[in-house]
Amino acid sequence: MRGGLSGFYIFLACITLGVASIAAVNSVSSMMTEGIQREGRSILGGDARFQLVQRELSPEELDYIEGLGTVSKASDMRSMVRNADGTGDPTLVEVKAVDGAYPLYGAVELDRPDSLSALLAERSGRYGAVAAPELFDRMGLQPGAVLKLGTIEVELRGILKREPDLLSDGFTFAPRLMVAGPALAATGLVQPGSLVENAYRLRLDPGVAGGQALKDAANARFPEAGWNIRDASEAAPSLQRNIERFSQFLTLVGLTALIVGGVGVANAVNAYLDGKRQVIATFKSLGAAGGFVVEIYLLQIMIMALVGVALGLVLGAVAPFVTARFLESVIPVAAQASVYPGALAIAAAFGLLTALAFALLPLGTTRDVAATALFRDATAGGRRMRLGYLAAALGLAAVIAGLALVMASDRFVAGTFLLATAVAFLVLRLVAVGIQWLARRAPRVRSTPLRLAIGNIHRPGALTPSVVLSLGLGLTLLVTLAIIDMNLRREISSGIATRAPNFFFVDIQNNEIDRFRSEIERLAPGSSLDAAPMLRGRITKLGGVEVSKMEIPAEGGWVLRGDRGLTYAPTLPENSNLTAGEWWPADYAGEPLVSFSAEEAGELGLSIGQTITVNVLGRDVTARIANFRTVEWESLSINFVMVFTPNTFAGAPHAWLATLAIPNATAETEKAVLSGIAEAMPAVTTVRVKDALDAVNGLVAQLALAIRAAAAVALVASVLVLSGALAAGNRNRMHDAVVLKTLGGTRATLIRAFVTEYMLLGLATAIFAIGAGAAAAWFVLATIMQLPFHFSAGLALATIVVSLVLTVGFGLAGTWRVLGQKAAPVLREL
Repeated sequence: MRGGLSGFYIFLACITLGVASIAAVNSVSSMMTEGIQREGRSILGGDARFQLVQRELSPEELDYIEGLGTVSKASDMRSMVRNADGTGDPTLVEVKAVDGAYPLYGAVELDRPDSLSALLAERSGRYGAVAAPELFDRMGLQPGAVLKLGTIEVELRGILKREPDLLSDGFTFAPRLMVAGPALAATGLVQPGSLVENAYRLRLDPGVAGGQALKDAANARFPEAGWNIRDASEAAPSLQRNIERFSQFLTLVGLTALIVGGVGVANAVNAYLDGKRQVIATFKSLGAAGGFVVEIYLLQIMIMALVGVALGLVLGAVAPFVTARFLESVIPVAAQASVYPGALAIAAAFGLLTALAFALLPLGTTRDVAATALFRDATAGGRRMRLGYLAAALGLAAVIAGLALVMASDRFVAGTFLLATAVAFLVLRLVAVGIQWLARRAPRVRSTPLRLAIGNIHRPGALTPSVVLSLGLGLTLLVTLAIIDMNLRREISSGIATRAPNFFFVDIQNNEIDRFRSEIERLAPGSSLDAAPMLRGRITKLGGVEVSKMEIPAEGGWVLRGDRGLTYAPTLPENSNLTAGEWWPADYAGEPLVSFSAEEAGELGLSIGQTITVNVLGRDVTARIANFRTVEWESLSINFVMVFTPNTFAGAPHAWLATLAIPNATAETEKAVLSGIAEAMPAVTTVRVKDALDAVNGLVAQLALAIRAAAAVALVASVLVLSGALAAGNRNRMHDAVVLKTLGGTRATLIRAFVTEYMLLGLATAIFAIGAGAAAAWFVLATIMQLPFHFSAGLALATIVVSLVLTVGFGLAGTWRVLGQKAAPVLREL
């Protein structure tokens, strides 16, 4: 250890990078999770939240929750606003109507000192409103502007800078417009069947039990209420699940980087032991046992591993403090950065276990080498190791995998990721063997540099396995993610956009559907209009078992969370095909039946004949599964998970959902439809599909940036391992260079030979990475995402260039010093 860190810089860098990645991801995730839990009441808007769709609380239900504490009601729906003077285009907004008690917790931040209730109050026959900055920017407005909302005019009196309970309302892709409850009632937007969510926030009186006790009591008192009750621990469940899943993914990528770095650890330890061969020989000559030698160097290596882990933990601990401000601008939660011991302990465990597992491999090859061999043979470190060391390394690898699985929220995904990593190591090893096999059987060439390069690829102690393994895994991961990102963006921007309709229309009243069809025919003659009745309901029971008491599966679980769109139809919907069961007759009048999406049914374990209970408008409706059918979600046409027989909801108030496809639509045509429907039928909400896809594309771009950053960490680890592998082979290179120069080889000849060798290795590795990455991306796109696959020649070329630059660049950087080595000192050691 007194010799300093010489030979251990790559070792330290590999451990530090992997540990820092895992520590940073888990620390930031812990910061965001704790922030949501700390501000749970403000995010939820109360101690508890009772949410209903398409209906309000009955007087009895309202009396019940008012007896528990202070109640604040808010109603959310999407609608269109337009300038009162008729200029400009109608704009989609997320309308939120609040009462005077809002907010029960937290505070609304405005651009002026006036109270929220004062700004929303009615003045001179006109209600006020506040809106998010995005609405002012999108419509080019200033405070004081007057907008048409439904049948009334509202005055924009302030800018809404922060809404304390925004996260509890889920994902929104339109700007917020906040008005008073009486204002929404006056707009005429809320009609029977309108898609409006009513949330009743509750601040409990002292002594009133909350949490699960409150939910159980409320559900027992009103078993068919159909409400969704959440407490402060579930303030933003969707966001919390997404944070957990994304953290798991990034942790697995960080673990991959650490495992790739483990190869660098093995190379660094091997090079270190190679440099200590004379010391080891001296130990053995003096009678030291092989186990004693292993203990000495294992202790030194683990001390260095502790240094690398400590450096990684410092970087990981700093991450929350660096990212807190940025995350606050993206997610409206006060991120209070701190040090998170649990996250750091997990990263430290992964780092130490990885260092130990990969250090045992080269140590196991040194234990039983005789002293005479160490004195005479510079490559003695390549002897066969004891099976005990190999078994110990494999056992540690199993412990690492087990720890990753225990941490994972989705063990199937984590297991698949770990299995793929193990298979990738094995395949890359086979690829290296294949490259050496081909080089060994290559015909003899006249070019001396090329002949030397081919020989270096397959000779004993060649760099081929290290280079292919280190660079191949990082490049494969990068190619896989890049192809998935490219295809996903392509599908959203062009594929889906060309197949999708131009518009979605929501909240078309049942008694106005014929008038709506006439308006569309007038505004867009020759277009294709598809309409379907729609209600909202929540699945409460599967086969008689309450969903709240079931363990919701990861796949298909989204169907059971929250409210789902429901419809009825006498005939099989277009773009659907039956996969099991039979469709009901058009005049069916028997017990309620339901057709279920085949994919989701399989994920939930449903079967033909099983019953499903949905709560619609406060009433439980039980239907029997009659058939399964395919659903083409990617078409963005009207699709529902559940389609019921028409007699199921006879007499229930509902609205209609419609899509409009305009062949060869121009901007003027779309503007005419948008403005015409907003003017003629202000209660109808119009969503232009292009705007929705742009919002989704922006979200995908943000996620892709984080994924690319994670993949870049793995690539950096690969580069570190590559440089370490090349450095570890420099001693053999030095002997080769000296012998060849002694036999008459020139520096230029040797440089050409080494460059040719590195180019061949880099090209072979790049070809493998392109093929393996494309295959992995195809599997994800075709089987999981069910999207078309397109290969990019530009991406392939970029991969080849990156691989060649890295292998040739790092190879020459290490070889240049070797070429200048004096011959005499080296020849004396041979």
